[in-house]
Amino acid sequence: MDPDVDRQLDTIRRGVVPGGIVTEDELRRKLERSLADREPLRVKLGVDPTAPDIHLGHTVVLRKLRQFQDLGHTAILIIGDYTAMVGDPSGRSKTRPQLTLEEVEANAATYVAQVGHILRPDRLQVVRNGDWFRRLTFLDVLRLAGKITIARLLERDDFAKRLAKADPISLHECLYCLMQAQDSVEIRADVELGGTDQTYNLLVGRDFQRDAGQEPQVCITTPILPGLDGVEKMSKSLGNHIGVTAAPPDMFGKLMSIPDNLMREYYTLLTSIPLDEVESILAGHPRDAKSRLAKEITAFYHTPEAAESAAAEFDRVFRDHALPDDIITVRVDPAIIEPTGVWIVRLIVSVGMASSTSDARRLIAQGGVTLDGTRITDVDARLKLSGGETLRVGKRRFARLVLPE
Repeated sequence: MDPDVDRQLDTIRRGVVPGGIVTEDELRRKLERSLADREPLRVKLGVDPTAPDIHLGHTVVLRKLRQFQDLGHTAILIIGDYTAMVGDPSGRSKTRPQLTLEEVEANAATYVAQVGHILRPDRLQVVRNGDWFRRLTFLDVLRLAGKITIARLLERDDFAKRLAKADPISLHECLYCLMQAQDSVEIRADVELGGTDQTYNLLVGRDFQRDAGQEPQVCITTPILPGLDGVEKMSKSLGNHIGVTAAPPDMFGKLMSIPDNLMREYYTLLTSIPLDEVESILAGHPRDAKSRLAKEITAFYHTPEAAESAAAEFDRVFRDHALPDDIITVRVDPAIIEPTGVWIVRLIVSVGMASSTSDARRLIAQGGVTLDGTRITDVDARLKLSGGETLRVGKRRFARLVLPE
């Protein structure tokens, strides 16, 4: 046994789902050869810029890619400008809306900047799969499609479920896994990373590489990070996410709101603290453990000083029941002021503290809305405002209301 290889394997195993390395024997051989030949492995991660921002859920696999960089290997980040226009069907019960190339390009510009918070530029290659897909003729596409059968496609759990319920499956969705697999061939990936929902796509990549006469990639899957609610996966559409560009007070405050039972998972997947130290931290008071977690993550994406300042502000507001120093002032839209008062749901949406009326109703039902310290539980409440009231939505969002003149 090579101790250097064992050390690398121990690092790589952290935060990988049980059985999530296909296969570990192949990975060991690749690592041994890499050390002997002084040739870094080519470790692939594909990201589709389907939205402008990335959140902590996305960073789980990005941090795994960073681990490979720190071990001396080369990270190949594929910006899926063409796959994003198809949309990954993994875990989807219906077809994704198709994006335009212009929308994808706008999102891609922000992705590259945001992953810079995590990945090392000195061991990073960024490519776009449009570089090879835009050169394909229709005959090339037919040849690519001939590499997989309908029976193999229906091995996908999401496709099988949709077919059983007679839900539509668009033909372009079936091309997605072929495109992702071809990415691996084009860059000659030694390893491909992905979440557990990517297992099928990653395995197809191994088949395509064999067909191309290449050594098949090792597939490594990481867990899907639960969101702030502790139930659903972290997702911007579900409103349970923390963006990597969130301001320090917002990032710290949201991390302090996670359920206690998520702390071990967040420590393991989102920090580099040694696991034995994590166990020692978790053995202490839950509030101290959560504060350490929030500081660690906030400091990583900002600075230690910003994390300490956010922690002090959090204590001042939530322990001492004070208002934040940077509370915003919002002018109430005159269009929502009626003779009977302002409907609380419309007020929350109009001041930008909820994305929709349904979101506002949910926040009220959860007891997360107060006006001057009084909790509002009636979604039909009409408020008689005099100006100067403090609206609080959730634990961290405050606004001082000003009436139109």
